[in-house]
Amino acid sequence: MAAVKGIKKLPVVVPQAHIYDLLMKLSGVTEKLGRLDEKFKKSILRTDFINTLALKESVQSTRIEGTQVTFTDMVEQAHKQHTKSEHKEVQNYQDALRIGHERILNGYPISTRLILELHTILMDGARGTNVSKGEFRKIQNFIGPTNRIEDAVYIPVPAQEIGDYMENWELYANKHPYGDKLPHPKLKENEVVIDENAQALLKVAILHAQFESIHPFLDGNGRLGRILIAIYMVQSQLVSSPIFFVSEELEKQRARYYHLLNSVRGNDPDWISWIKFFINACDRMADKLSALLDRAEQLANEGLDKCDRQLQRDVFIYTFREPNTTAVQVSVHFGVAITTARKALNELSDLGLIFKNTSQLRNIEYFNYDVLDLLN
Repeated sequence: MAAVKGIKKLPVVVPQAHIYDLLMKLSGVTEKLGRLDEKFKKSILRTDFINTLALKESVQSTRIEGTQVTFTDMVEQAHKQHTKSEHKEVQNYQDALRIGHERILNGYPISTRLILELHTILMDGARGTNVSKGEFRKIQNFIGPTNRIEDAVYIPVPAQEIGDYMENWELYANKHPYGDKLPHPKLKENEVVIDENAQALLKVAILHAQFESIHPFLDGNGRLGRILIAIYMVQSQLVSSPIFFVSEELEKQRARYYHLLNSVRGNDPDWISWIKFFINACDRMADKLSALLDRAEQLANEGLDKCDRQLQRDVFIYTFREPNTTAVQVSVHFGVAITTARKALNELSDLGLIFKNTSQLRNIEYFNYDVLDLLN
């Protein structure tokens, strides 16, 4: 089978017959995201649990790329130097996600400049070519099962056209005042265009697939594309903080994910199948995250009922953010003496709320294995 070549620029054109059902589904999932966002805002865990979810997302996204690292691996390695490239990739992903969110909060739109910055963070010391980190590729690449272009299933746009395609992507993403620079596709009968004013979640689906299809970097496109999902949801106010991550659902259907990404490419793109798949993945993930937060809150409340001092309570909640922690880490975070931090941790261990790793003589680690069980 010949490789699919290139992509059309945004906006996209779809059959009118599918639009009503699609918009109804979109409306329902968008409402779910709003309820999930409110639930996080009111949660006693709030940012503590968001940090842990971000680590889980970092693991899931890199697993789509074929790494074998697990969430537990990363937690257990928290206080060790990352010697494996897979651990480094996960840490880089988490760092890029955090920086991307900070930039959005500070009023920076998702732009080529931000994308290049995040790619530099993502690829620092990781697998792939370090010489091209933070730079668009300058050579032709391809996607396929072997190293031979003859076996490619998809050949992205030529390197010299990446700038044009990314400018088009950026205009579509940001509803730029110069949005009239976007192409105006000729419509056949019973076709409609999904333009830059479309519903935010619909644009997330389109922007992710388009970015992966441009494939602007030699490496890291998939991971960066999934980071952009999370921070674009914040920029477009679908959620107020990066609480929604969809990589877990995409990883479960990895073959279908890649197949449907390929279906939006070439001269006859099937956007409807991809959009339905992505929205359904978001729907399932919203339900899953809502249930996960409910279980985490129940776990937190049960533990808090056993605590009789405020510092105990604070440190216990902190272990939902750092399921593997130390007295030094707690001391720095809460601004208390190491002896005070150690006492609180030991009390939580005595209560059976966390596990003290007594096999270590120095820098003893304390684990909240209930959180690990919840997220594994």
